[in-house]
Amino acid sequence: MALQFFNTLTRRKEEFYTIHPGEVRMYCCGPTVYDFAHIGNFRAYVFTDVLRRYLQYKGYKVTQILNVTDVDDRTIGGSQKQGIPLGEYTEKYKQAFFEDLSSLNIKPADVYPEATAHITDMEALVKSLMDKGHAYENKGSIYFRISSFPEYGKLSHMDISGLKAGARVAADEYEKEEVADFALWKGWDEKDGDVFWETEVGKGRPGWHIECSAMSMKYLGKHFDIHTGGVDLIFPHHENEIAQSQAATGEKFVNFWLHNEHLMVEGKRMGKRFGNYYTLRDLLNKGYNPIAIRYLLLATHHRQQLNFTFDGLEASKNALQRLYDFVDNLKIVKEGKNNPQVDEIISKTTQGFEDALDDDLNVSEALGVVFNLVKDINRLVEDKNISKADAEKVLNLMNGFDSVLGILKREELVLDEQISKLIERRSKAREDKDFKLADQIRKDLEAKGIILEDTPQGIKWKRKM
Repeated sequence: MALQFFNTLTRRKEEFYTIHPGEVRMYCCGPTVYDFAHIGNFRAYVFTDVLRRYLQYKGYKVTQILNVTDVDDRTIGGSQKQGIPLGEYTEKYKQAFFEDLSSLNIKPADVYPEATAHITDMEALVKSLMDKGHAYENKGSIYFRISSFPEYGKLSHMDISGLKAGARVAADEYEKEEVADFALWKGWDEKDGDVFWETEVGKGRPGWHIECSAMSMKYLGKHFDIHTGGVDLIFPHHENEIAQSQAATGEKFVNFWLHNEHLMVEGKRMGKRFGNYYTLRDLLNKGYNPIAIRYLLLATHHRQQLNFTFDGLEASKNALQRLYDFVDNLKIVKEGKNNPQVDEIISKTTQGFEDALDDDLNVSEALGVVFNLVKDINRLVEDKNISKADAEKVLNLMNGFDSVLGILKREELVLDEQISKLIERRSKAREDKDFKLADQIRKDLEAKGIILEDTPQGIKWKRKM
C-alpha cells in the first residue's frame, strides 16, 4: 500500500507525494505561551511527533518547524495582569513547554521560531500584501481584504458569499461565524502598553495569523509539503494563513493539511468551568507515568475524537507494562534452536504495521498488530521454541516499531542497597522454606513500588508504573 493521508483541503485520502524527492518539509502550529499547555494541546504534538517519526521510518529526510507564539492578546494580557515584561512572562511557559515535550518523549523540532524574533519578516509580508492590493490601513491597523482572494474558504469549505464589504475583526481569535477582513498588523493601542514595534507599516504589533505565514515561509519556502494542527485551527487561523500567503506569493502554500480531532475528558468538553481541565503537569503531579499518557494520546486515530479518561489511562499503563514485560522476557531467552516460524511472524507483523500506518497513520490498528506479535511470540517463548538469535530479531523489530511509537522509553532501573538486601533476604527465606517471611518481604517491596516475579530463570523485579 502506498502512503496516504486524509487531506483537509480536498476532504479525501490522497497518496502522499513530496515537492522534493526524499524530503518532507512540515510546519506545525505550536503553543501560545500564556499558560501551561493542556493535554488537548499535547494530543496535537504527539500526533505530529508520530507523523514525523513514521516519515523518517519510511526513509524521508524531514525538516520540522514548530512555532512559539509569544505575542498575542493573551500573552500581553497575562503579562500586564502580573505586572511584568512580556518576555519575562512568556519565558516561564516556553521552558515549561519544552520540558513537557521531553517528558512525553516528543522528538525536538528542527527550529522553534518565536514570533517576537521575526517581526521584520512579518513586516515585509504585510508590505507585500499592501503593495499588491490585498491589504489596507484603517485607524492605524492593517487588514487583509478577503474580497481580493476569491479562493478564501476553500480549506474550511465556508461560504463567504454573504460577507459584508468592509466588515473587520481585530481580535486574534474569533468565532467561526465572524467571516470578515482580519488584522495583519495591529496599530498601537494603550491597552498594549509597552508591547509594540516601530516599523514601516506603523507602530504596533503583528496579528496572530501573519506570524505563522511569515515564519513557515522563512524556514520552509513559499510552498511546502505538510501543515498540521488541531481541527479548531482550520478556521479562521489556517484559512487566513492560506489567503495571506498565496496572495503574497502567487503560489500554492501547502500540499497536505493534516488535522487532529478534539480531546474530550470523561465524555465532556474540557474546560476549567467543568472541573476537568488538566495540564500535563497536573497529571504528572498525580503520579501518572508520562509515557502512559503518551500512549493514551496516540492510541486513538487522530481524526477521531479522543475521550480521555482515568480508566483509559490505567489501561494504557497496563498495555505498556505488557510490552515492557515482553521485551524483558526476550532479553533473557537462552540459546536454543532457531525457529523458522519466527521469521514468518516478523514478516507478517512488519507488513501489517506498515500497512496500518500507510493508511492515514492508523496507529490504533498498528498497535493491534504489535500486540498480535506479542501473543504469537510469547507462545513460542513459553514452549521454549525460540532461540536467542530469534529473540534478538524480535527485539530489533520492536526497536524499529518504537522509532515510530516512542513508547518503550523507560528510566534506568537501579536498585538501592536497601532494596537489594531485601531481595537477597527473600531469596534466602525461600531457600530455607520460610515462605511466611518471603511473602511478607514481597509485600513490603510492593509497598515500596517493587514487584517481584519468580521465574525458571530466577527472580525478576520491576518497578510499578
